[in-house]
Amino acid sequence: MPTGSSIVAVEGPEPLVVLTYDDGPQPGGTDAVLEALAERGATATFFVLLSRVRAHRSLLDDVLAAGHEIALHGPDHRRITGFDPETARARTAAAKDELEDAAGREVRWFRPPYGGQSPTSWQAVRDAGLEPVLWSADCRDWLDATDDERLAQVREMHGPGGVVLAHDGFAGPLDGVDDGPPPRLDRGRLTRMVLETVTATGFRCCSVEHALTTGEPLRRVWLDGSSPSSMT
Repeated sequence: MPTGSSIVAVEGPEPLVVLTYDDGPQPGGTDAVLEALAERGATATFFVLLSRVRAHRSLLDDVLAAGHEIALHGPDHRRITGFDPETARARTAAAKDELEDAAGREVRWFRPPYGGQSPTSWQAVRDAGLEPVLWSADCRDWLDATDDERLAQVREMHGPGGVVLAHDGFAGPLDGVDDGPPPRLDRGRLTRMVLETVTATGFRCCSVEHALTTGEPLRRVWLDGSSPSSMT
């Protein structure tokens, strides 16, 4: 497998779009997203931060009880590319173990904070027993934007299998970073708009795990300098 190769879509016979959330669990965000997903009977993959899981363990339980998939975003939100390879591998492996203990199930996927990957950090994640999953459409809900701006890339998806990036939280000092004030938005409302946009094209939203029951992962090399400019 080429260095930096990461899942960005799932190819298969079903009309599915993969819906993913980063930076949670967070009160006011995760619960609103869960409510919106339940209304449509949709599933998603939640890429969680261990710093948030420790603070809001009951929300992790709520995500699992609702039938969604859990994946790892990191022990915190610091860039994995800022660590030497052995430190990156060790902290990622330890976070994977802790999250599996908390969730009571295997964790397969990893999404690097800010979507940042270098050849050495990518290998460190693989050595920790995880596979990177990035995205093909960004809801831009990590910044202040209009509804049209947030839905633009979702609307531009012309076929099934895309991976949609959204957030149920916003990283901050608890997670080892300072990215300024969170955007002003209702994350439940945005989820409803995404679901409406997807279903209007005849597709339905699901988790990475569900999409791969009938499809195959589509990978591309994603390294700093080759990935889209985005924050996740």
